Amino acid sequence: MDDSQIPSKFVKKKETGQIEMSDAVRKMMAKMGHKEGEGLGKHGQGRTQIVEESKQRGRRGLGMVVPGLEPSDIEWDFSKEEIVIDEEVEWLPPYTGPMPDLEEFKTWITVGPKKREIDDETTFCSQKTLELVLNGKSVFDVLEPEEMRRARTRSNPYETIRGAFFLNRAAMKMANMDAILDFMFTNPKDASGEPLVSPNELLYFADVCAGPGGFSEYVLWRTKGESKGFGLTLRGSNDFKLEDFFAGPPEMFEPHYGVGGQEGDGDIFNPANQAEFAKFVLSSTDGKGVHFVMADGGFSVEGQENIQEILSKQLYLCQFLVAVMVLRPGGNFVCKLFDLFTPFSVGLVYLMNMIFEQVALIKPVTSRPANSERYIVCKNLKANKDAVQQYFHMINVDLCRYLSAVSNDDILHIVPLNTMINDDSFLNYIVNSNEKFAKIQAINLKKIEVFTKNSQLYEARQPEVRTKCLEKWKIPDQLRTPPGRPDPKATIRELLKGSDSIFENNTEILTHSKLSSITSLYNYSCLVRGEGASYYLLGCGRSNCYKWEGRGAMNWHRAERLELPSKTLLEVQSFTELKGEGKGQKKITTNHVLDAFFLCGADVREMSFEKRQEKLKKFIKGLMKPTRSDLQQLVTMTIFPLHKFEQIFERLSMKLVKGVSNPRLCYRTDSGSYFHPTGLDIIRTVKEPWTKCISKSTGNFYWFNTKTRQSVYECPAEARATASDCKKTLLHWRWEPGVKVHPDQDQENPELISKSHFIEHLNKLK
Repeated sequence: MDDSQIPSKFVKKKETGQIEMSDAVRKMMAKMGHKEGEGLGKHGQGRTQIVEESKQRGRRGLGMVVPGLEPSDIEWDFSKEEIVIDEEVEWLPPYTGPMPDLEEFKTWITVGPKKREIDDETTFCSQKTLELVLNGKSVFDVLEPEEMRRARTRSNPYETIRGAFFLNRAAMKMANMDAILDFMFTNPKDASGEPLVSPNELLYFADVCAGPGGFSEYVLWRTKGESKGFGLTLRGSNDFKLEDFFAGPPEMFEPHYGVGGQEGDGDIFNPANQAEFAKFVLSSTDGKGVHFVMADGGFSVEGQENIQEILSKQLYLCQFLVAVMVLRPGGNFVCKLFDLFTPFSVGLVYLMNMIFEQVALIKPVTSRPANSERYIVCKNLKANKDAVQQYFHMINVDLCRYLSAVSNDDILHIVPLNTMINDDSFLNYIVNSNEKFAKIQAINLKKIEVFTKNSQLYEARQPEVRTKCLEKWKIPDQLRTPPGRPDPKATIRELLKGSDSIFENNTEILTHSKLSSITSLYNYSCLVRGEGASYYLLGCGRSNCYKWEGRGAMNWHRAERLELPSKTLLEVQSFTELKGEGKGQKKITTNHVLDAFFLCGADVREMSFEKRQEKLKKFIKGLMKPTRSDLQQLVTMTIFPLHKFEQIFERLSMKLVKGVSNPRLCYRTDSGSYFHPTGLDIIRTVKEPWTKCISKSTGNFYWFNTKTRQSVYECPAEARATASDCKKTLLHWRWEPGVKVHPDQDQENPELISKSHFIEHLNKLK
């Protein structure tokens, strides 16, 4: 204990460092009959010396001392370390050499006896640095893990950042790296600073070897329903824990485990799993691939910390390989590494620098400074990646054989050592990087050692550092709280805040007089309805979905086999779709989303109809999970501008339906399936007194105010029909018996509106 911890009845002699009784204590003891040099007690028996402070550590026996880590009042010089808030990234000089083909790459491989030590790997760092790192790790070999953790927690100035309101610390590492890299992952931009992801496109990402999923939770939180993620990780205890994604919507994330999909094992070393995952990702992204890949693989190396790099070589390789397989050109990648001393690991960095425009090695402040962890960041994948991808695949196939217990050999080099050594800019970068990270690690290992010896030391800067970092990374300083029990009534009250005009149903049936009131083709959009009532669907997170038919009291009932992000409110119609013809025809009940009001908590009611539909289409695409046969899928309706009405009738046909003798009117969807249409919704998307017109001289659209006679080429805010406006002015053309919309239909009632009346009136407006 230090002087401040010694009870006032004792004093510490400076000469000897021994704790002795003060004069006041001696007088008190004398009154009790105590004589100097004798023990307390009737016959002078008992202890004559003050009981020493306990040196017990953890669960070890009383009095046991750990050599080199004995308790002491040693102090720490806090000026030895620099607290960094504004982190800088230094990029590796770009590769400018030729791109070898696969045949040349094959000649680069060097196979030799397996290595299980790293002590002689001084090509990419100095001998002194290597010894510093290895010896620094060894100091704590005799410590109990809990002792080490306590000292590390007290000594790390960034420790209290932890996971903030996310699942774990990994989420904050991703938030940290995303911010210092100018949000190149969650808001990627091109060289001119323009967004790489269009407003109507999802941000696609993959998360590999990353269970329980902190990286993905951060991305889903940051992008607020604007992204879709795909995950590959080992099944079991290392799996994604989507139920613990409190911050971001897990419904926009789909795990896939390679061969077998949801039933696979997720082993990234297996080439078949790699191929199957890549196939799944490409098919889910229209063949383009993802915008970025995150990888955070690791495993326990307890007792073998000094050769963690050797043990992790195949993991490094496979994460790189899968990333290159699923990334689109221009995509980005980030992956956790450890030490980079061996030619194999450094060779991987060299090869990645060949196929990416920029590569950097960084150690974010959220990565504990006393460990060897670092991250490789790769920006803008080049188009000529194929040879390197094939080379990675070939190396992995060989490693699966060499790393077996019966093999004495291993792949030692994948890039000739001379090639890397003679590339001065590359060599200098790797050496400087290793030296810099080793220095940080050595200082902080020593700091933990001091904090282990002196349990009274603590890092007073932790609260200030946490506040500054969260502010810098644009992360709210909030506590992590579980979502609580789903309550649809409370959720709908929170969303609507007393305004329920979107539930007002003012639909009018299209009559001849109502048809005449349509004076501009460009004010309206249309969608074809099927057989079935519409309802409102409320998402309270995961499978907690509720529906209300829109009539009477607002009683929400559980909707089965659906998943929706929390605070999502949609208008939906369920009806049967037909797939195939003849005896093989199948009937499938599908949920068709008509409109959106809230998406992941975002209020879209005031947006224009077109904008809401764009948001909705992207949102529904993000929810699609082809591997989840247990879930009902949501689909969007095809929207037609009224001036393209011919396209509606082109989709109509008379078809024989299983179980019915006579052909029935069918409407073909975008996916090629059919359903029985019951009518057409005609939605006014321009708010009166504005009308949308087309200029005969320029062919451009403009908006005209019928009251003020004002004309503008930019749509004014007051001309946009909100969700409530669209509901109030909705017209429905009912295709009842006597309404002829297809030439093969027999009956036609002249009192009702048929296709001929409809087209005749609209043609006059062209």
